[in-house]
Amino acid sequence: MPLKVFALPTTLSLLMLVSCAHPPTALNSKMPPLESTIAKKQNASWAASWWQMRHNKKLEQAKNSKVDILLLGDSLTHGWEDAGREEIWQQYYPLLTHFNIGFSGDRTEHVLWRLQHGAVDNIQAKVTVLLIGTNNTGHRMDPAQHTALGVKAIINELRVRMPQTKILLLAIFPRERSPFNDMRKRNEDINQLISALSDEESIFYLDISQQFLNNKKYLTSDVMPDLLHPNNRGYQVWAKSMRTQLLRLLN
Repeated sequence: MPLKVFALPTTLSLLMLVSCAHPPTALNSKMPPLESTIAKKQNASWAASWWQMRHNKKLEQAKNSKVDILLLGDSLTHGWEDAGREEIWQQYYPLLTHFNIGFSGDRTEHVLWRLQHGAVDNIQAKVTVLLIGTNNTGHRMDPAQHTALGVKAIINELRVRMPQTKILLLAIFPRERSPFNDMRKRNEDINQLISALSDEESIFYLDISQQFLNNKKYLTSDVMPDLLHPNNRGYQVWAKSMRTQLLRLLN
């Protein structure tokens, strides 16, 4: 299926030029393809035993699926399938069906590969909750604008392949204890850029980052024991914090 190109809002283009210490090349100039925007199958050795198998299984499960909410992302989304998380989901969304295609370790390019290889071709979802990008920071420390362009490419794919779905784009969650940590600041830079992708018609941006932090903006182990992945308490914070916006989009 030929892909339509959705232009980045002018606001995002401007933000990309002013928010980085080393301004990126302007979007309308010729840029070499970025790794974050080129669809790529996950080939890490630790994922070899399960990644493709999970993709194939999800393709089979998704056949002719109609769900209220599609969950798309990396390990943070994948984690909704861990023990005890379904009960948390049911506490906040008891009447809503959902389908989870979060894959641990995925970066933007891996989500693009999955979308281009059938991940949503047989799914009808009212809302897609998208959370992606922290592994672009953690695995490669990609420049913020590169990750933002990867997120934009994913949204383009979703708009073509699931034109009826509304997209709830979540800000990347905080990571590492200190607000001065380089990876924390990089994720915040990405969030500043991707916030401009919202059009309040089919794409909606929601930042719940502050809900995971204490009043001094430190991330604590009582919600993310490894300072990256939420525990059950963290998933409760997540579910509760996006509930109002999610229900509004569904209505």
